[in-house]
Amino acid sequence: MAAIPITRSISIDSDELQESFTRAGGPGGQHVNTTDSAVLLRFDVANSPSLPDAVKNRLAVLAGSRLTREGVLVLRSEGARSQLLNRQEVRERLIALLREATIVPKRRRPTKPSKAAKAKRLDGKTKRSTVKSLRGKVTD
Repeated sequence: MAAIPITRSISIDSDELQESFTRAGGPGGQHVNTTDSAVLLRFDVANSPSLPDAVKNRLAVLAGSRLTREGVLVLRSEGARSQLLNRQEVRERLIALLREATIVPKRRRPTKPSKAAKAKRLDGKTKRSTVKSLRGKVTD
């Protein structure tokens, strides 16, 4: 029952994570056919008591298709031949995703271009228009 620290104020209990192991594809020869080295990690975001609602909402946006309709985040790792390395990698990805979800995005302040910027833009358009008009057929 170890807690996994996400930020200073947020940590999740390792009991909230469900890991299952399956056979992985890729390199490994005959060894790959006998060992369950791929890791499938499931984390129930919707029912997690450790995460604030704001973090859950941002996580739902960040996770995208990795989040099921029931609110369960599913991550899979099969890059390494070792089950231990795949477990570490999938947990690191979960922690990184949760840390990214804790960051509150800055509110955008609508701004207007200055008069000088507008004048410069229009001046550039006028010059470009003149150049293009001079490219036409020459008339006497």
